[in-house]
Amino acid sequence: MTLRLGTRRSALATTQSTWVADRLRVLGHDVELVEITTEGDLDRTTPLATMGGTGVFVSALRDALRDGRVDLAVHSLKDLPTTPEIDLVVAAIPPREDPRDALVARDGLTLGELPTGSTVGTGSPRRRAQLEALGLGLEIRELRGNVDTRLARVTSGDLDAVVLAHAGLRRLGREAAVTEVIDPIQMLPAPGQGALAVEVRADDTATRDALAALDDADTRACVDAERAVLAELEAGCSAPVGALAEIVLGDEGDELSLRAVVASPDGSGDLRRSATGSPAHADAVGRGLARLLLEDGAADLVPVDSLSASAVSTPTTPPAPSNTERPGA
Repeated sequence: MTLRLGTRRSALATTQSTWVADRLRVLGHDVELVEITTEGDLDRTTPLATMGGTGVFVSALRDALRDGRVDLAVHSLKDLPTTPEIDLVVAAIPPREDPRDALVARDGLTLGELPTGSTVGTGSPRRRAQLEALGLGLEIRELRGNVDTRLARVTSGDLDAVVLAHAGLRRLGREAAVTEVIDPIQMLPAPGQGALAVEVRADDTATRDALAALDDADTRACVDAERAVLAELEAGCSAPVGALAEIVLGDEGDELSLRAVVASPDGSGDLRRSATGSPAHADAVGRGLARLLLEDGAADLVPVDSLSASAVSTPTTPPAPSNTERPGA
């Protein structure tokens, strides 16, 4: 049986899907790539936040799964809405590429070396908010288009710099263009950034079994924690929320270390907190950290339609065995 793999048509999406297909072929499966055009691919000028966030890249692929045109679909995990789909399941999350953001700037400059007033392009409210919060006097410009289109804005002199996901640049072989990989202390990435999600129909046990070998437990735990922060904040994919989880060696073995930030859209303020816990309780660790952020004032940093303060008094998940930290604690 040939597995039909649904992919967006962009160079990055095709590269990511081919990577998954090649690993399935090594396992003995026949795989055919099926190109699917999404709303986000057709409209490359409207800001993603206006179109409804990065979920605009997902719906057409999910429609193709549901109507049987494809058997599996590969998404950039950060594009997936946090609300679960009853009839679909993420059957595999392969090992993650570098989750950090990267700067591509003229003359090999880093963020700290860009002169005041330099123009920096990004289509992400999260990146915009954290760049503004750094107080470097940069002028942030809206940015859309595929990776090469964005890079061309710098080489043409239209922009002084752009910020992109390091993972995408690495997958496309464009790492030589990177002038700085941005430290998460300055800019926390989007929840799930750098990871892929392979989605299938929940009742398709044969395809789920075929994908089981591609799933990486550590990556799944990390992205589950990060996405739990986003889900508990009820922020949606386009809200200025960053999160990064890592598996580290603790006193009693593997430990999940999670950091998150909520920033005001104009960069006038941000709130950063951290938590640790067991990888087995990744979702609860993330939700607990989100509640700490809300208790400490996260809802005051963004519009009321982006964060729900009700989560402070009505937690949706019982507390997990974890340790949440405020700076200086």
